[in-house]
Amino acid sequence: MRLAKLDHGHTLGTKLKLAMMTLVMRRRVPDVVRTLTYRPDYLGDPLNEVFQAALRGPSRWTVGERELMAAFVSNLNRCRF
Repeated sequence: MRLAKLDHGHTLGTKLKLAMMTLVMRRRVPDVVRTLTYRPDYLGDPLNEVFQAALRGPSRWTVGERELMAAFVSNLNRCRF
């Protein structure tokens, strides 16, 4: 289910950033980025800290191995990573 807020609820500055990202990538900005930028103080910043700890924190696995696992799981879920 897609939330309409993620298409129209961003601040003007964020809308401009998303538009620039769309131009550079030549495709729609992934929903995870739209979610993280919608209300960064409420969801985006805390969730990004969790992502960074999981992918960059201490581990027996290298950063590359963790990134590969994340991409593999995203692909299984049919999500662009």
